[in-house]
Amino acid sequence: MTTAPTVTAPPPSPPPALTAPEQKPQRRGATWLLTAALLGVLLLLALLSAGLGAYDIPLGDVVSSVQHRIGLGGAALERVPESVLWNVRLPRVVLALLVGASLGCAGALMQGVFGNPLAEPGVIGISAGAAVGAVASIALGLSFLGNWTVTVCAFVSGLLTVLLVYAMSRSGGRTEVVTLILTGIAVNAFAGALIGLSIFFADNAQISQITFWQLGSLAQATWPKVLAVLPCALLGLAVAPFYAGKLNLLALGERPARHLGVDVERLRVVLVLVVALLTAAAVAVAGIITFVGLLVPHLLRMANGPGHRFLVPGSALGGALVLVAGDLAARTVAAPAELPLGVLTALFGSPFFFWLLRRTRRRQGGWA
Repeated sequence: MTTAPTVTAPPPSPPPALTAPEQKPQRRGATWLLTAALLGVLLLLALLSAGLGAYDIPLGDVVSSVQHRIGLGGAALERVPESVLWNVRLPRVVLALLVGASLGCAGALMQGVFGNPLAEPGVIGISAGAAVGAVASIALGLSFLGNWTVTVCAFVSGLLTVLLVYAMSRSGGRTEVVTLILTGIAVNAFAGALIGLSIFFADNAQISQITFWQLGSLAQATWPKVLAVLPCALLGLAVAPFYAGKLNLLALGERPARHLGVDVERLRVVLVLVVALLTAAAVAVAGIITFVGLLVPHLLRMANGPGHRFLVPGSALGGALVLVAGDLAARTVAAPAELPLGVLTALFGSPFFFWLLRRTRRRQGGWA
């Protein structure tokens, strides 16, 4: 008599691991949620900034006036609040949006191009270099391009500075952290000397303008200034996201990026031009405002990872948010006096840079 073979049940399989296709929707959803949060907070803060100040305008009146101007209903305000809103507040808010977005995006691009988390237009001297061009055009009374004169001079000076920094910080095919920072210190010192010479030879009216560039401020915002900087800022912000994928490949290293079809030198030259354009646009209208391009990309990298497809446009949104908030604080914290915006950002950005410097040094086990 034969017995039937016993069939043993297979052991229970562990729950399936989360696969890459299942992880991607979660990451994509988090990215969209963060982007929506940045946009929502930025819109609310811009409306609040347009209403708050020495002459307060209720938020509802601000929204109603904007709706009326763009043809979506609403109603015009009385003469005084309407004039304050459209001739004083909104040019300043729009300028803060453009300058902040330019500085944030430039910081993200520089960190990607240099492969260095400490790179930032202000820290390594590009903002000061661009300011030299703007200050020199003021001190010499140049006006060969009308309203574009200061912007073009700042662009040329910023471009030369970023090329100098790039050349001097390269060694053995890579960018050294210490050389980058020391180059920035030297460039900032030299730019300060040139600005000092400009002040020495300038008259009283020119000195007041040069002081504005040194401290950084949006107090002189007007619609013509917005229109003067708008093409530079929009061009740089429009071009930058198209290179996000190549920046992701460059993060793997120069040799792997070349094997994957990236023309590394051409990429760097193009993005250096974009950084110079964005920085010149910001410096030409707001003076030297540091640490925005350093702080914003790092905070977003901590929140959503290092991918440049979000980091580049996200840094533009974050930079705009930081600068609108900073300008609102500069106008209201010590009212009726106004704090210089560049001083305010440096007060908050310097401790962050010090912490980041120690953190990077600790991770690398010292400077090689």
